[in-house]
Amino acid sequence: MSSSAGKLSVKIGPLHLKNPVMTASGTFGYGQEYAEFIDLNRLGALVVKGISLDPMEGNSVPRVFETPCGMLNAIGLQNVGLNVFLKEKLPFLRKFDTPVIVNVLGNSVDDYVLLVQQLEDAGVDAVELNVSCPNVKKGGIVFGADSAVMGGLVEKVRKASKLPIITKLSPNVTDISEFACTAENAGSDAVSLINTILGLCIDIQTRKPRLSNITGGLSGPAIRPVAVRMVWEVYKSVNIPIIGMGGIMNSNDALEFILAGATGVAVGTANFVNPTATVEVIDGLEQYLDDNNIESVSRIVGGMIVKDLKPENKLENKNVCEVKPFQRNPL
Repeated sequence: MSSSAGKLSVKIGPLHLKNPVMTASGTFGYGQEYAEFIDLNRLGALVVKGISLDPMEGNSVPRVFETPCGMLNAIGLQNVGLNVFLKEKLPFLRKFDTPVIVNVLGNSVDDYVLLVQQLEDAGVDAVELNVSCPNVKKGGIVFGADSAVMGGLVEKVRKASKLPIITKLSPNVTDISEFACTAENAGSDAVSLINTILGLCIDIQTRKPRLSNITGGLSGPAIRPVAVRMVWEVYKSVNIPIIGMGGIMNSNDALEFILAGATGVAVGTANFVNPTATVEVIDGLEQYLDDNNIESVSRIVGGMIVKDLKPENKLENKNVCEVKPFQRNPL
């Protein structure tokens, strides 16, 4: 590690990361799959594939279809389940000096609470609440499409655990800032955005959908401008850190998210075409700071220059959501 690597350290809620670059859930397996390509110690954090209480087989094939500048997928949250993850996957991850963040999903509030409590007992570093997956027929999308329901979920998890909570927001809503504010008021330590955008591709010869699930989640460079815009909107609305994602292929892409207001960034689809993408982003960020004599990456978070040619001032210009106890109807 170079002498300037300390410039990359960031804080996501109570988590201290050596750099802002992490993996996007569902694109990096459980970490071991990529260990032969990169040094996992280099990552700021490793976010594993979503975990449910019981194993899930996911949707039937075809589940992935390549699109211009992106990918449509409907994996259906296939995973090994909590017990197998704790016994067979987590011990390997503990060999590395990298925080482990577990993406969790359930069909009820009780599912999420139980998952988070058992993961806390197992000593993981944080949890990411998957309330926004667009390619399952029940569960996450219900929570992610209703801000009051999502807030109730975050509140229950917050009361049940001391683990840092990151709420992963869906872009398939009218106003993502409203959901970010709700997550903050309910006790989330950070928000991550965006998850994939709901899409559909059709084979014109067979007239059938390209995916067995019919619709799927669009990811990759095609959605990056949308993701950067949403990060900027949320940055103006909340005080908690943002983890930005959506089509990051290199350090320049990551810098767009950081300038828009992201404290951390997650690399997703790029891992499928370039298994060393994460470390290349880290190296590129470090080089950018050195080349521009910037003492810390934190200094440029939200540093986009707007009409008046001044950096966006988070404290003066944004309409911060009022931080108050979350009000909801009992679930």
